[in-house]
Amino acid sequence: MPDFPASPRLLRVALALPLPRLFDYLAPDSGPEPHPGSRVRVPFGPRERVGVIASLVDSTQADAPALKPAFAIIDETPLFAGELLTSLRWLARYTHAPLGEVFAAALPGPLRHGEPLPDTHAWAWQLTPAGHAAVDRLRAGRPRELASRLQTGAVDEDRLDAGTSATDSPDAAVADTTLADWRAAARSLAKRGLAERIAVPASQAAPTPQPGPTLNPEQQAAVDTVLAHRHGFAPVLLDGVTGSGKTEVYLHAIGDCLARGRQALVLVPEIGLTPQLLSRFRARLGVPVHALHSGLSDGERARTWAACLRGEARVVVGTRSAVFLPLPDAGIIIIDEEHDGSFKQLDGIRYHARDFALVRAKALDVPIVLGSATPSLESLRNAQAGRYAHLRLGRRAGHAQPPQVRVLDVRKRPLLAGLSPELLEAVGQALAADGQVLVFKNRRGYAPVLLCHDCGWSAQCRHCSTPAQGTPMTVHAGGRRLQCHHCGARRPTPNACPDCGGLALQSQGAGTERIEEALRERFPDVPVLRIDRGTTRRRDALEQHLRDFGDTRGILVGTQMLAKGHDLPNLTLVAVVGIDEGLFSADFRAPEKLAQLLIQVAGRAGRADKPGLVLLQTHHPEHPLLSTLLSGGYGAFAQLELEQRGAAVFPPFAHLAMLRAEARQVEPADAFLLAARRAIEQADRLHDDRSSALEISGPLPAPMPRRAGYQRSQLLLSGIHRQRLHTTLDTALPAIHALPEARKVRWSLDVDPIDLY
Repeated sequence: MPDFPASPRLLRVALALPLPRLFDYLAPDSGPEPHPGSRVRVPFGPRERVGVIASLVDSTQADAPALKPAFAIIDETPLFAGELLTSLRWLARYTHAPLGEVFAAALPGPLRHGEPLPDTHAWAWQLTPAGHAAVDRLRAGRPRELASRLQTGAVDEDRLDAGTSATDSPDAAVADTTLADWRAAARSLAKRGLAERIAVPASQAAPTPQPGPTLNPEQQAAVDTVLAHRHGFAPVLLDGVTGSGKTEVYLHAIGDCLARGRQALVLVPEIGLTPQLLSRFRARLGVPVHALHSGLSDGERARTWAACLRGEARVVVGTRSAVFLPLPDAGIIIIDEEHDGSFKQLDGIRYHARDFALVRAKALDVPIVLGSATPSLESLRNAQAGRYAHLRLGRRAGHAQPPQVRVLDVRKRPLLAGLSPELLEAVGQALAADGQVLVFKNRRGYAPVLLCHDCGWSAQCRHCSTPAQGTPMTVHAGGRRLQCHHCGARRPTPNACPDCGGLALQSQGAGTERIEEALRERFPDVPVLRIDRGTTRRRDALEQHLRDFGDTRGILVGTQMLAKGHDLPNLTLVAVVGIDEGLFSADFRAPEKLAQLLIQVAGRAGRADKPGLVLLQTHHPEHPLLSTLLSGGYGAFAQLELEQRGAAVFPPFAHLAMLRAEARQVEPADAFLLAARRAIEQADRLHDDRSSALEISGPLPAPMPRRAGYQRSQLLLSGIHRQRLHTTLDTALPAIHALPEARKVRWSLDVDPIDLY
């Protein structure tokens, strides 16, 4: 290892601390050469921390020897270099977040804590000698099924994930999707010494590619346009109705990328979409397809990160955090369901993965495709302004036809768990025709509130309610448990009313649990499957539920996780209940979110040869949003909403930043925000142009003024010029950090907030 010269060399180190500064250390006397982007172990008070070198300073300052030396440089070559290092610096400036926290957010846990880059070979399972001898004695079940499959040789985990059976020869791959939850079966065999996990060369993990369907003219035109922009930065908005075959366009674009020896990154909004896309991509592309999402272990995430850094991972499908993956051979970035709010990080570093992906694509000089059936108004505005190419897929792929949409007026109608007689009759008719039904209710639990019919008492969360505004606890477990969906507090349902002692406690309204219960009673001979956060906590649970559900007749009851990209070919009826809550929200984004949700969930119906029907159940059938969607579709709604946003000077015609503060008492939060407002106003007055001054609202109570025991206030900044907003924040934030009031509250800054709550 080289020895460095005696003259002091200073390392400017970014640490994962909520402090807007870097920390200086002397370079260690030996070890790897320090470079910006390399990890380093340093002393920090009585502890040791892992940071990232932000810059190097050759210094002859007299006080340099007084600095503490770093313990060790961890990396021979930097983890952050070139484009990725530049892009992360940009993100820190844009979000006004400490650089060390941005670096930490970009690394999986093991690398963040200083562990070395992991090996990136593939993994496979094989039987031990004891396993070969015991196969015939195993009881029937998944462990025996897996053991039988392993009798012919080791099977790669990628093949098992893709639903294939294979020996260690790639030519032996045979389609077989009957083995569900193979990981649990593998753990069971390993625990008994019957199977073991082994490392195999990564090249063995590639399945045999399969041909896809013939593209229709719209799809072919979209592919041609994307490929025409393959050699430089080009944002493309792929605006295709549900079922129009956007994934086929992605696959052809990725295939061309691979043929050029480049990497492809695909971002999806939800973990639940990842297994479905992985299976389809692995079957079609003929290369290993890597995954990155929160459902994986820290070790699996670190291996994917390392495989990308080394250029071994050619295709990666991941959720929000995958936008931080290194891409030394980048060829294309694809954002599926680009409108989805899940791409926005709501705590910590509040970045938007779609927007950061655009920044990275420009820095990498590669095309980026934003796909959606309901594009965000921001993307539509960029397309209208000519900043994005706008491609439209106006009809469904194959022979599928758009579903028929009907509005059910339920005013003065008797309801069973929120379901009208007409809706239940339509469910029965769809089942009689051997179809599948989706009953969509975007509220999990049994009921939204528990109410005393005698005195009017209702169960409120003790940690989130205020005297002026209560926060109801949701009824779960068939009425046996109360849970707050904001802070997670739980308690048993009382046997009697705490206020009057009466026994007339009633669950009011209906969530997915109650709807499931009512449908099971009404249709006892039909399988009813509930899909919400409560039933999909386990790894790959959603994929397994849908696989078990199959194509036979049955009823799905679910929340918005079923509205995103799932292909259910035998689904003929979609019944949407409980949309009224979203029609009258105070959030200016609420109409856009509701329209997107309705279009997305309606798009699950009639995606194959059977015709589809969508029923929208509401007490407000004449509402303008519903009328516009029914008469003109999402395009007409979006155009009208853009006009209204422009008149009100709301995004995308203005740029927002939200300063939030929390404290046990509201006074410290408001005092901090008042002081912060003065600092921001003073910074904004430094600009000569007063006509474009920032508008500042607040301090005001948050729409939800208390959560988890903390009082919440906020300050909203709005400006028509993005640069002015950021320049003002750059000037004001050092003074805000130095405020004495800042030490008495928890506060955060959210640039481009999508959630004002």
